[in-house]
Amino acid sequence: MAVGKVVFIGAGPGDPELITVKGMRYLQQADVVVYAGSLVNPEILKWARPDAEIHNSASLTTEEIVEILISRALEGKLVARLKSGDPSIYGALWEELIPLEAAGIPYEIVPGVTAALAAAAQLRIELTVPKRAQHVVITRASARVPMRGDLRDVAKFMLSTGAVAVIYTGVHVIDKVVRELSEGGLPPDTPVAVVYKATWPDQKVVKGTLSDIAQRVKEERIVRDAVIVVGESAGPREVPRSSVYDPSHAHSYRPRKM
Repeated sequence: MAVGKVVFIGAGPGDPELITVKGMRYLQQADVVVYAGSLVNPEILKWARPDAEIHNSASLTTEEIVEILISRALEGKLVARLKSGDPSIYGALWEELIPLEAAGIPYEIVPGVTAALAAAAQLRIELTVPKRAQHVVITRASARVPMRGDLRDVAKFMLSTGAVAVIYTGVHVIDKVVRELSEGGLPPDTPVAVVYKATWPDQKVVKGTLSDIAQRVKEERIVRDAVIVVGESAGPREVPRSSVYDPSHAHSYRPRKM
């Protein structure tokens, strides 16, 4: 019997229609679906076959998940592993890829829409600001998980480069996030936006500054499933126009027009 295949699919931020066409087609074909039920909208399973074998990985360990992926692939089946957002951004991906490689199981990764981009869309902003915010830092915060460095380092980088930061898994420790960013040098009036469950029906958006965002978040009782956008992009006071479409700027596709 030929060995099957495991496809890691970015399920997107919540709205089931934000899965990619390629991801949807694989999901429609899959014999087995393993999805992160604590994060992935179960509505996305409407794309799965009625007879597909479905596993919710929320209560499983890595070893149990990997056993399903390998055993079903060895039976010649197509296995769809649904990850929230994009598998390559905080997707606990390596710990599943390495055992597959060791077992000789073919696999593919289909990217998805990560929460940072979904949050920007819901805020109706551009994460980069022409000539001002050229860098986007995707980072995370935690109360218990060991981290390399902390948000003080991120704040210092933001100050030196004008970068914007998008912080995952930090809203439950919002006081710590604010404290570290402040100790890193960010001023109290730095714009901050928090997007809870971006693109889900119960989405919430909270806007403020570094000085008041913690209180605003607590008033909304947001303690999980949110991203924090920090920096000028979250509330630009002045937006210089992009050179690409400026009539005074010439490039290989268009001569200067003024």
